[in-house]
Amino acid sequence: MHADQVTADRRPVVRILGTHGIPAAYGGFETAAENVAIHLRDGGWRPVVYCQADGDGPIVEDVWNGIDRVTIQVGRDGWLGTSLFDLRSIRHACRFRDPCITFGYNTAVFNLAQAMLGITNVINMDGIEWSRARWGWPRQAILYVNERIACWVGDALIADHPVIEEYLARKARRSKLHTITYGANAVGEAPTEPVTALGLEPGSYLTIICRPIPENSILELVTAFSRRTRGVKLAVLGTYGDDDPFHRAVREAASDEVVFVGSVYDPAELAAIRFHSLAYLHGHTVGGTNPSLVEAMAAGNPVLAHDNPYNRWVAADGALYFSTIDEAADRLDDLIGSARLRSTLSARVRARHAAEFTWQRVAGQYQALLETASGISPEDSAPAALTGGIA
Repeated sequence: MHADQVTADRRPVVRILGTHGIPAAYGGFETAAENVAIHLRDGGWRPVVYCQADGDGPIVEDVWNGIDRVTIQVGRDGWLGTSLFDLRSIRHACRFRDPCITFGYNTAVFNLAQAMLGITNVINMDGIEWSRARWGWPRQAILYVNERIACWVGDALIADHPVIEEYLARKARRSKLHTITYGANAVGEAPTEPVTALGLEPGSYLTIICRPIPENSILELVTAFSRRTRGVKLAVLGTYGDDDPFHRAVREAASDEVVFVGSVYDPAELAAIRFHSLAYLHGHTVGGTNPSLVEAMAAGNPVLAHDNPYNRWVAADGALYFSTIDEAADRLDDLIGSARLRSTLSARVRARHAAEFTWQRVAGQYQALLETASGISPEDSAPAALTGGIA
């Protein structure tokens, strides 16, 4: 961006860190960052989103959809690559002293730099990541330490669920804590082509859309569905390979009515698959507000969910709940056998989504918290917020 353009742009700057970047093509944090950035842009802020790319080249700056991007290339894969990206992003952001929104605490040790420089940092604390056994104890320990650091250095901490806020209250001042959920855009119509391309018939299948790991109760749900002939399909999204023992167990438990359709990443295709689904099965047992549950609710899906405080608060009376395979099988009988029940649950989840989980509401809460934490608003003509560009 040229100097004369920077001088003319009087909007306060906010730097968004911790995601793979925009446009969203990776996961829930990226979708949140995109929607929050768009809302901030329309609300008078100048958001700068840090984006991760493969390679070893220089930092690249551009503008996407009216939002500044800083793309940082890293030559490593996996967690080490993400950590290196976070370090370089924070180092770059600290040059400007603009307030930051950071998604995730996995590398909160690097956020010490912002704290030492007095840079406002609003941190989304995600779920209780260190407690997930799949990471293994060395990574769990690292995550636990970084969670504690984030509780200390963050000026404001976002919990995406009231249960997560209560957990964080044992580690941080209550005045820092704010519950702001995940959002989704309501789906009122969708083409049928993405559904028929997978060999599915609109309105004649249920869906499971989640990471294929044991804590998401996929084996239990597939087993419950497969206990008897259902007359509908169960579409299981995700990659279930032969090398993973858990993946093999899920496939072996599946009846002929279970269809493993593979991974689908395109948001429009996923929206269509959800919209034309008879119901959504949500087996998540840990975490806060889960994006896949919110997105199913936004599409009006009746829900069968694992019975725990996380899912109970999110779906409320728009879901049926199960704790055991037997209960899941019985609730599937109820869902599949009653169009009236499905209609009632669909209306309830749509109402719950409209009240709590729209991006307008969620992103608006982010903006209000940012302005409170930083003491800056677009109405202010604050030269300190105009730091001379994104590079």
